[in-house]
Amino acid sequence: MIDVAVQVEPAWPEGDWEQLAATACEAAVRATPQAELAASSALVEISVRLTSDEEVHQLNLQYRGKDKPTNVLSFPMVQADLLQTVSQNSDDGELLLGDIVLAHTVCADEAAEKGVSLDAHATHLIVHGTLHLLGYDHQGSAEAEHMESLERDIMARLGLHDPYHRDEPEFDARGFE
Repeated sequence: MIDVAVQVEPAWPEGDWEQLAATACEAAVRATPQAELAASSALVEISVRLTSDEEVHQLNLQYRGKDKPTNVLSFPMVQADLLQTVSQNSDDGELLLGDIVLAHTVCADEAAEKGVSLDAHATHLIVHGTLHLLGYDHQGSAEAEHMESLERDIMARLGLHDPYHRDEPEFDARGFE
């Protein structure tokens, strides 16, 4: 079972962010070879923090050496190659998958540029972040294409926009910067 804990800072508008994050995280997990985590008796925990650009800027500088805010950061707690064994051998039946952090103004500006709602864009970024927690990356072109394809499929299943529609501005896949 997937348990998503959401913290929403005041910069973010009111909304059902808990449901949105839970839906996005579960859809992402179910679309991967780790889908059994969603149906597992183990409690799989994901933390989602919706916060300010300033906080994300500091995290981005501290952990990635980049002196600017970005839209989403992911902090996996388990190495991807250990996901199966950790979840199967958890002493307390719990697996902390990791943390996802979104910056409000960066996300809102990107949503406006794409012509989508903040909710829809945040859903995509949470899907993207969840895939990172599961070990997906986009360092090489083959990895990036695979991850983008997976994100497109997940978003389509959720009835949302194609996040990589080619008429939209290109993003740097290493953090959408």
